[in-house]
Amino acid sequence: MKLKLPKSKLRRTALAVSLVFCSIVVAVAAYAGYLMYKTDSALGRIAAPNSPSPSASSPNEPESTTEPKPQEERTEALTFLLAGVDQREGSGGTLNTDVIMLVSLNLNTRTASIVSLPRDMQLKPKTLSPHKANYYYAYFYGKDKETAIANTKAFFSELFQLPIDYMAVINFDGLRQLVDAVGGLTIDVDMDMKYRDNADGTNIDLKKGLQELNGKQVLDFVRYRKSNGGTGPSSDIERNGRQQQVLTKLLDKLASFKGMAQWDDVIDIVGDNVRTDIPKSELRDWILHFRDMKPDSIRVIPLETRWESPYIYVDENDLTEAIDSLRTQAGLPPAADLELADVVSVDPSSDSAR
Repeated sequence: MKLKLPKSKLRRTALAVSLVFCSIVVAVAAYAGYLMYKTDSALGRIAAPNSPSPSASSPNEPESTTEPKPQEERTEALTFLLAGVDQREGSGGTLNTDVIMLVSLNLNTRTASIVSLPRDMQLKPKTLSPHKANYYYAYFYGKDKETAIANTKAFFSELFQLPIDYMAVINFDGLRQLVDAVGGLTIDVDMDMKYRDNADGTNIDLKKGLQELNGKQVLDFVRYRKSNGGTGPSSDIERNGRQQQVLTKLLDKLASFKGMAQWDDVIDIVGDNVRTDIPKSELRDWILHFRDMKPDSIRVIPLETRWESPYIYVDENDLTEAIDSLRTQAGLPPAADLELADVVSVDPSSDSAR
């Protein structure tokens, strides 16, 4: 025999269930709205003006009279200039770029190519004084921080005859925070690493082998160059391999995210540590379709280099082939009149050096 509840109790029960259901819907809607607000706020902090100032030349040197080149047609591809700056406590807050990367992403083939430019490579632009490659973002920022990204992007684009769509500047501490936010990375450390610098608080102490690394350890892994603790030095080619491994692992973690909720902490970190000229609408769309944007394979193109204080000299053939590879990845033919020896201090011992 079924027990019949009084109609008043049924109504109260139905009302209670409806209230709980409505509360859940309101809470979910409110949280979704909060995430969208947070995303919009973060993207607003990230985005920068994307129009260069009238001239990127030095005020003490003649203005460039070069006519702007027509836009080159290419396949569905994107090119980026990525720069890493160290603004951690104790680092001195310098805006010199310790990491400079040219990236070409082909959306049709889902492949990407990366060239890491040595920060100590001397550049010889026609309209500016020669300096190390890590100097120029800080220079443009000092002139006008609002157009620093656009002017730096235009500078490297013209120098290497590579159309660059967007530039992003990343604070190194953002990488540490981001790795911690995704729960760390499983990294195959290729060698023992020991280095201590009391001036900026650097304390690298890693053992060779496959292991779980937190954000600080991953940052130590990609930054390691030399040792003062009995371990061996690291070449640029080895560092390129580490950057590739970390980038691949991090992209895999981010691609595994399902829905905006998992992007909550990441959005805050990116908003606080990244500046770019990518439009806000593009950034929002890329986050929502991150798995479709992520390349299936990433190739880091090595450069043969030699250190002779105070500069790093790059093999001209290597650099020419690397720039051509980036152009090919972007669906462009090799640059017909690219003479890198005119704008970069190449290795004088190279067969192609002049």
